[in-house]
Amino acid sequence: MSVRVPRLHWTASFAALLGSLALPVSAIPTSAFADSPTITTLPPVSVTANRVPTAAEETGSALTVITREELEQRQTQLLSDALRTVPGVAVNRTGPMGTLTQLRIRGSEGNQTLVLIDGIEVNDPAAGSEYDFANLLAGDVERVEVLRGPQSALYGSDAVGGVVNIVTRRGTGAPRFRAAMEGGSFGTAAGRASFGTGTDRYDLFLSGQGVTSDGVSVADKRLGNPEKDGYRNGTLTGNAAVRPTERSEIAVTGRYTRFRTDTDGFVGGRGAVDDGTSTAGEQYFGRIQGKIALLDGKWEHIVGLTHGRQQRDYRDDSKTVTSRYDGRKTKADYQTNLTLNSGPADHVLTAAVEHEEDKAISRSSFSSFDRSIGSTGLVGQYKLGLFDRLTLTGSVRHDANDLFRDATTWRTTAAYLIEDSGTKLRASYGTGVKNPTLFELYGYTATYAGNPNLKPERARGWDAGFDQALWGTRASVDGTWFDQRIRDLITGTGRTSVNMPGESHIRGFELGLSVEPIDRLTVRGSYTWTDGEDSTGAELVRRPKQLASLTVNHRFLEDRANVNLGVVYNGRSSDWAYDPFYNRQVVNLAPYTLVNMAGSYALSEGVELFGRVENLFDRRYQEVWTYGAPGRAGYLGLRLSL
Repeated sequence: MSVRVPRLHWTASFAALLGSLALPVSAIPTSAFADSPTITTLPPVSVTANRVPTAAEETGSALTVITREELEQRQTQLLSDALRTVPGVAVNRTGPMGTLTQLRIRGSEGNQTLVLIDGIEVNDPAAGSEYDFANLLAGDVERVEVLRGPQSALYGSDAVGGVVNIVTRRGTGAPRFRAAMEGGSFGTAAGRASFGTGTDRYDLFLSGQGVTSDGVSVADKRLGNPEKDGYRNGTLTGNAAVRPTERSEIAVTGRYTRFRTDTDGFVGGRGAVDDGTSTAGEQYFGRIQGKIALLDGKWEHIVGLTHGRQQRDYRDDSKTVTSRYDGRKTKADYQTNLTLNSGPADHVLTAAVEHEEDKAISRSSFSSFDRSIGSTGLVGQYKLGLFDRLTLTGSVRHDANDLFRDATTWRTTAAYLIEDSGTKLRASYGTGVKNPTLFELYGYTATYAGNPNLKPERARGWDAGFDQALWGTRASVDGTWFDQRIRDLITGTGRTSVNMPGESHIRGFELGLSVEPIDRLTVRGSYTWTDGEDSTGAELVRRPKQLASLTVNHRFLEDRANVNLGVVYNGRSSDWAYDPFYNRQVVNLAPYTLVNMAGSYALSEGVELFGRVENLFDRRYQEVWTYGAPGRAGYLGLRLSL
């Protein structure tokens, strides 16, 4: 069966898109590569690592940052593709653009990673408390911080494996309009537009982006599935802030996404097969926040309210809705930070309280459920800095919820800076608790039944590593050894979910390198080795033993031109296959290497031509058993800045 994706009115033309959408941050400066690249993998200041602004040299956890400049140089369309270059991060997509995209940090499960967008938790209560990266476009992203290791003491149940914090752009300076459009392989067209402005008293940013593609088959074409499965996405974002005084601020942010994806079916004994099914949905996220600082800025108070809703409709080949899922999350939070100085010591005391209500609704022809869970968390943290060299943190969190026993988690970190050699030594240890999801407890489909007797997973993990500057500011190298153990790991049996008795063990090491051998030439690389086994000694599925990446970027012709080469290696991994009775067995997925190239040239001030080739050598591979992936693709576009 061949299904052609109709063009919806909201993605009908670039003119309509650029003229009417006010969406997330389109990152297109007048000269896209005017600024020098950041050499170190750590940012000057991170908010994610300790819930308060923390300088890079004071961060004791393993943290990687992707900047807007890097996203522009790579011409990243989907943010998940950029995350493939982060040490310790594995990404699995079940087909082409728009299909289920899972992210695993250090071998943890996808629902053990907390994802934040502008301070909003976007993990979906109706999708296993996991965030699907399929519909997250990169055009509005300013920076991404990936914090690895157990972070439940700071962020709660979903942060057993780590945290991905996505920060979108803010308006600055004089009013500026930016736009971009591109088109290319698989009938793909994309565009984005943004407007931003700001002063010391206010800022405003509005952005819009969209993409439409005829796509390729979700089920692997090599297995006899020739049909094209298309995709459409339209995203609107905006944020604004006013600062009545020098030390007070009221801010609001919102995000809306509407999407439709053609999908394929799944049959026991065969795997993914062509059919005419599709998924359509909407996502709404919003947050309002107030901030005030007292005692000359030393005592800060932050109060916020967020709400998110994610809806998905699954349709058969006659376009009839066969099932509907609706996940809702509302959260109120308050945090206070007190900064004190006493001689060679700096102290930061943090306390926070959060209350969250999660709701999952499912409607289908064979079952329905409407369940909710409320939880309240109390957080305390002490950060101590000594002699501008040693930084210690201790965090503790107590969570109470409606369904499970109260849980207390904790974390400690240490960072020691040796200035003479440019060396930072760091280590962290933390515990975590991951509650069963509402779907694992109560969900029901034609082939799956929930298990209300599930217990929370309990984790403990540590890491130790170093960050070393070389040749002044021209190079840096970092390494981390990690070890994590999870008790009562929840796993699927094919028909339900169960707690595995005993302890699952994940260990490995991460390496990172960044070098600027000559001016305007930057080389970045990463390597990760992961060994993950469940309590029976079986390999954890979809966790590649080896991951590696290499990115080379060169700016030339007085920064008017840029060329970028990206290489991603995904080593051998295992996956589940199902027989005709849906009994599962382990299969191996072959390793693969993807090579991408991108280039741009500024025709004049504010006008830039760009293009890229993805999967340059037309590699055929599977990230998930029997699901295909796009072959070689080329795209050409134009950026404008006024």
